[in-house]
Amino acid sequence: MNIKQDFPHRTREIENTWIPLADGTRLAARIWLPVDAEAQPVPAILEYLPYRKRDGTAIRDELTHPYFAGHGYACIRVDMRGNGESDGLMEDEYVPQEQADALEVIEWIASQPWCNGQLGMMGISWGGFNSLQVAALRPAPLKAIITLCSTDDRYADDIHYKGGNMLLENLGWAATMLSFSAAVPDPALVGAKWLDMWKARLDNMPLLAETWLTHQYRDAYWKHGSICEEYADIEAAVYMISGWGDSYINTIPRMMEHLQCPKKALLGPWMHKYPHFALPDPAIGFLQEALRWWDYWLKGIETGVMDEPACTFYLQDGVPPAPKYRERPGQWVRTHGWPAPNDECASITLTLGDRGLAPDTQLSQDRLIASPLTTGALQGEYIPLWFGADFPPDQRRDDALSLTFDSEPYTQGLDILGQPCVSLTLAVARRAANCTHAYATYHLAVKVL
Repeated sequence: MNIKQDFPHRTREIENTWIPLADGTRLAARIWLPVDAEAQPVPAILEYLPYRKRDGTAIRDELTHPYFAGHGYACIRVDMRGNGESDGLMEDEYVPQEQADALEVIEWIASQPWCNGQLGMMGISWGGFNSLQVAALRPAPLKAIITLCSTDDRYADDIHYKGGNMLLENLGWAATMLSFSAAVPDPALVGAKWLDMWKARLDNMPLLAETWLTHQYRDAYWKHGSICEEYADIEAAVYMISGWGDSYINTIPRMMEHLQCPKKALLGPWMHKYPHFALPDPAIGFLQEALRWWDYWLKGIETGVMDEPACTFYLQDGVPPAPKYRERPGQWVRTHGWPAPNDECASITLTLGDRGLAPDTQLSQDRLIASPLTTGALQGEYIPLWFGADFPPDQRRDDALSLTFDSEPYTQGLDILGQPCVSLTLAVARRAANCTHAYATYHLAVKVL
């Protein structure tokens, strides 16, 4: 047990404790909380992941949870079933068992002498997904969540079948999860049974890519855990955060439009990381912003967080293409919700024509598209994740292999905020053809020649 005093509250850390589940499984948890929490119970914040609190996210956890504990919260970082030092076996991502376990964890936390029964949940990526999924189950103690770099649609807007198109991330992420889940439980925490736990995991390790590749269409498998199936299920307050450099940006305008609960949105320039240490700059005081959210929803303190415009966006200036940016110049803007009111954002309609992309133009004849499958190789990583050279470099080679429509230069500049909508009429010469989109909403009329 470590005791620290860097914040308004002196804090203590419980390096490892066990959360018992009804079926006898124990989940491993790391906890930070004020030293006097048992005498003066506090709200709790849960982060629930498969990524091994002992090593996988240990540094990140140190950059996040002690801050909230020092400001009067109990922070609980739990490894889900079959990962880290937790008992059991992992079956797949976002399965009903994962969410059922989370409900038991929430009840356990709410019943602890150091918790006052008010609870929030937060996380990035997997933790952002399951924050939404658990909120949709409406556990009574859960009052608010912060979901970062996540999605409301597991099929069409995750790493599997973007817009219905199969991604190579099906293989890449399956390999990543294999490495996490196949790692050895720490004997210092689980004792002599570490070897039996490890062998059981190795003997029962699922090949997740096989599961994902057997569900190539939007079926019940993907609908489970996709909150877009029924947005009204979520009643807890939702703060959704992502970055333009991330792959999970479509979800924010959709959730802002369709969620009926209290909600806020923040989109910065960042990649797939927590904003207080993400790239590119400018960084923000994410911990301070999150504290305003928690103080309002879990402590009833008037922080002004819900008095401001609902959406905050970073408008990036145009810059030369580069595989990595230390900083993106631009400016912060706010809108009163999304879709934004007409007096805050106006729409522009451009047409594909002989003169390129322009208002009120048209094509005099059909144009042929026959791009090789290698087109798009310079688009950068699908999820800029590892602080590497992940962004698109000069894409003129891809342009040369494509049918392109360019507008006249906007010499006075043009601020673009929102999601483009594309309407296309296509004809295909073969029964099989690809039509891929990344971040546009599209309407297609297709005929087979």
